[in-house]
Amino acid sequence: MPTFRLRLPDSRQQPNDVHFQSKTGNEVLKQFLNSERTDVTTNLIDFEPWDRLLRQYVDQHGRVDYGAWKKEQPQVLNDWLSSKKQLPLESNSDYLEELTLWINLYNAFTISTILERYPLKSIRPQILGLPNWLAFLWFFQRRAYEIFGNHYSLAQIENQILRDKLHEPRIHFAIVCASIGCPLLRPGAYFPEHIIQQLDEDARRFINNPEKVRYDIQSKTLYCNKIFQWYRHDFCKIAPSIPEYIGSYLKADLPLTASTPISYLHYDWSLNQRMS
Repeated sequence: MPTFRLRLPDSRQQPNDVHFQSKTGNEVLKQFLNSERTDVTTNLIDFEPWDRLLRQYVDQHGRVDYGAWKKEQPQVLNDWLSSKKQLPLESNSDYLEELTLWINLYNAFTISTILERYPLKSIRPQILGLPNWLAFLWFFQRRAYEIFGNHYSLAQIENQILRDKLHEPRIHFAIVCASIGCPLLRPGAYFPEHIIQQLDEDARRFINNPEKVRYDIQSKTLYCNKIFQWYRHDFCKIAPSIPEYIGSYLKADLPLTASTPISYLHYDWSLNQRMS
């Protein structure tokens, strides 16, 4: 099993190099969390209401029953999020709490927007049959989500907080844009005491899904979701290459190396939904 080098955020970097077994990444995180901690800013929110909604309207395959959700409880999610707008931020929360907080909020904000606009066939709007890329980008860039007295965009939460600050590449298997191409929505919320196991499960589910990742033995080509292309830099902080990162989570023992050819699959922007 290969050993990869992990670069921690500068504020938490330890004097000695940190290594971990690529199968999970959990051992290095345990070492990281048991080492010197710096103050972070977060707020502990009770995610049980969000958890109940997910368990009710998301199946085990990650498909969302937006029709039933909007018919039966159209305002519950928005009301719950609205009640958190002016919550004060608490300091000295730990890394796992902050990671849990922002993954849950990202997904809750996304789903709340889809519920407002439902029914729709795709998260990528069209004009005269052509993709409306400006409206599509606006979905992610608009600072429409108020929490802790500030306004955030989905892009800001993903890039400035989850990626640049928290440095956890497995968030790319957890946060959702609500399309078929993105990771499937977990049928339950994330919680600090379970989030490392949850992220590991998410990574394994994504990478072992042949619709997201598959290997052609005849051509010796690795076909994978474009998430690995868009966020290559994040994954290559953990592993020397995308094939080696993927290989560390695959159930099958495949001859994946840094030189394995990669072909990226078509990304399906259709709405990930389950019909009642």
